Amino acid sequence: MNITREEALALLKKHNREVFHIIHALTVEGVMRWYANDLGFADQADYWAMVGLMHDIDFEEYPDEHCVRAPELLRAGGFDDKFIASVCSHGWGLTGSQHQPEHVMEKVLFAADELTGLIGAAARMRPSKSCMDMELSSLKKKFKDKKFAAGCSRDVIKQGAEKLGWELDTLLEKTIEAMRSCEAEVAAQTE
Repeated sequence: MNITREEALALLKKHNREVFHIIHALTVEGVMRWYANDLGFADQADYWAMVGLMHDIDFEEYPDEHCVRAPELLRAGGFDDKFIASVCSHGWGLTGSQHQPEHVMEKVLFAADELTGLIGAAARMRPSKSCMDMELSSLKKKFKDKKFAAGCSRDVIKQGAEKLGWELDTLLEKTIEAMRSCEAEVAAQTE
């Protein structure tokens, strides 16, 4: 890839101005890097992270065309078709994206995207405001409460676990750990 992280982040910020969206992008970037290392794809960690960083490039400006407008924005930024397909795969079956998650990385993005939102919301409710002390049992209670973080689709999270061939608890636990790995760095980048 010929695009630097700094160039990618600048492109993301050109199309996303709300701090919440930047925090989400940085979180998914860190989560994807952690998963690449955890699942034996360390040599692809930068690529996985970049896909995570850019996955919602069109969401703020075009929420009704999410993953439909992303290709033109990413192509204008110098990203290739393979990268674009990976980014758009997280919207498969949800937003009109025609790119089904096929590679392990795409399945992780599909599964973890919504889940990072749920874990982030649960962390903000904790006295520590952190996922560092979050237990799986606590997250499972929030997961079962459909009114809590209602915008985070439990069905997508469940589908993501199924696509990976994992039990739901495995996905929840791994993603908590992944978010712990990048929490301080994300906070430092958004202060």
